[in-house]
Amino acid sequence: MKRTCLIETFETLQKKAKDNIAFENIGKYSTMFRNTFWYHELLGAEKSCLKEDKLKKIHYKFENGKEMVEEYNVDTQVLLRRAWKVKGKLGGEGRWEVEIGDPIPDATPRIDAGADIMESKDQPLLSRRNTRINLEWRIRNLPYPIETYSISANNDERCIIVRTTNKKYFKRLQVPELDRFNLPIEQANISSTHQFHTLIIMYKKPQMLLDMEKEWYQEISKVKPVKDVPNDCKTQ
Repeated sequence: MKRTCLIETFETLQKKAKDNIAFENIGKYSTMFRNTFWYHELLGAEKSCLKEDKLKKIHYKFENGKEMVEEYNVDTQVLLRRAWKVKGKLGGEGRWEVEIGDPIPDATPRIDAGADIMESKDQPLLSRRNTRINLEWRIRNLPYPIETYSISANNDERCIIVRTTNKKYFKRLQVPELDRFNLPIEQANISSTHQFHTLIIMYKKPQMLLDMEKEWYQEISKVKPVKDVPNDCKTQ
């Protein structure tokens, strides 16, 4: 009886030790984002903040000259839009290239030799979304039933590949959030749904990204909002 109790006590201590090690490893993994170039680049950027109703806008100026704007919902603390400033070919003001969120309307329509050729409204339109737990892609004007689509992770090309069995559509979806952390694209994290001629692809955020987003919102909350809204930011 005494021997049995000693064995049970030893096994209990072993289990507690393993649980403690696992907990410590989880803690270390959750803060690994602090060692990434992306995190240090954000920390080192010059930041300014604007608040408009329920929106918080953060403008970044990086050491390499790049500019980025992020928009957050103040209530949910969810990133609604991320856009990068792309310099004009002739050294002009340039335009904003959207990574997350709806495209920014072009205030200056392009005039070129192909201006009279209008893009069909029935062409598939891709946009990015961001929720608390998922990265999302929405592809409008895809009328085919859900079983038509094949959605697969491709780590060789660092993308998610969308194709249809009828060979009517093919697209590579980039996942910059995972590239910045050098994380693999996991097939098990991909899910999809289809409604109203729109294919919605969801990727469950890895824990490292969730932890980084939570900490980063606290970081940008330290940036005091400016009173006057610059003209550049009013149009975003």
